[in-house]
Amino acid sequence: MRMFSVLAALLLAVTSPLHTPLPVHAAEVQPFTQRQLARVTPEVRAVHKAAPAVVNITSTLVERRSIHDFTPFDLFFGLPGRDHRSQSIGSGIIIDGRRSLVLTNAHVVNGAESISVRLLDGRSFEADVVGAEPDFDVAVLRLKGAKDLPSVAMGDSTDIMPGEAVIAIGNPFGFAHTVTTGVVSAVDRTIEADDGMFTDLIQTDAAINPGNSGGPLLNILGELIGVNTAIHGKAQGIGFAIPISKARRVVDEILDQGRVRTPWLALIGQNVDPRTAHYLDLPSAEGLLITEVFPDGPARKAGLKAGDVILEMAGNAVSDRDRYLSLLRNQSPHSSLKLKVWRDGKERTVDVMPADFDDDSARSLARRRWGVSVKDGRSGAVVTEVRSQSPAEQLGLRSGDCILAISGREVASESDFLHSFRRDFLKRQILLQVLREGRVYQVRMRI
Repeated sequence: MRMFSVLAALLLAVTSPLHTPLPVHAAEVQPFTQRQLARVTPEVRAVHKAAPAVVNITSTLVERRSIHDFTPFDLFFGLPGRDHRSQSIGSGIIIDGRRSLVLTNAHVVNGAESISVRLLDGRSFEADVVGAEPDFDVAVLRLKGAKDLPSVAMGDSTDIMPGEAVIAIGNPFGFAHTVTTGVVSAVDRTIEADDGMFTDLIQTDAAINPGNSGGPLLNILGELIGVNTAIHGKAQGIGFAIPISKARRVVDEILDQGRVRTPWLALIGQNVDPRTAHYLDLPSAEGLLITEVFPDGPARKAGLKAGDVILEMAGNAVSDRDRYLSLLRNQSPHSSLKLKVWRDGKERTVDVMPADFDDDSARSLARRRWGVSVKDGRSGAVVTEVRSQSPAEQLGLRSGDCILAISGREVASESDFLHSFRRDFLKRQILLQVLREGRVYQVRMRI
């Protein structure tokens, strides 16, 4: 029977790529009958309790032409490009019925032009994105005009036990409100994706298929303990979920501040080359070599200094600069972080409290490190100042240039520019898309 279900799901995915969830007009959870009561298990009770708050999400995506496809003629006259529309299906969970808030994955709604949400009772609502944080793969939606919504009971993911039973509910391959069960296989897992590193994940063998993303992982009491986010492409029976303790911190920051704070240690570092590794007696040419520690920052307060090499962060190996940044982005400001550091030929452990890499700090460091200041423009971030003898001046940037993208990420405002700077501030070179006098240039800036 299970094989048949899998084959049917795959056939559906192939023959109907834009399939929407099937109607569930009479699919409200009904009270148990007298006959059913004898067969009710804890799993059944958990599903009965949580299922009304699980939603199916259909995102309409618009794939716009790349900047490479535009000609100077298009840019000058503002001609529209040829857009391709498609749909993607995901899941979500109502976490606040009074405020009509839905928790899901950022990748479920990323780039969506419109979002439709369907409840188990058959109601459908359009939704707006309140906020999304790709570094944590968490997004918060608000349903338009929704009233009398159910909501899930919040659990605690800090005491999850490997081996305990868990339940996943979602919308795999368009099959609405599908229930799968399993156990917690492991906790504190780290996986590497194309767009970053995700840490502290719950690993489970409950079946999580495409379309389950954003749906709830429940404990046996029907409480939300995780947000299903990924499947391992090269294995079966391995899925991952974001612990609700981490997801709630992200949600709270989105609702309270409109953004998620970016942590940083207020230091500059570089990759370890073989010559440096030999000089420092390192076992291998891996880690982040600290080259500068800023005054009054978290690194200085923790006793770190230039010449130290960061080998591990929160139990995860730091192989180079990019991995250091990916791991750090998945942490939270003002939460204790354990580092393994190489100093004087031996390892030592350092506890550090990351600070918030706020806009003022990012602006100041961008001017110092890249040599450029920007402001909001019509179609990007407009350069307002280029510091003398800086990487920006050596590249040839000048006031009035418009930065459209950094390292392949679109820049539509100063806020986007600062966000990209936070991701790339340690890199030795970055790729920019710059609009000047109606022409778009791809240029590489060396730092």
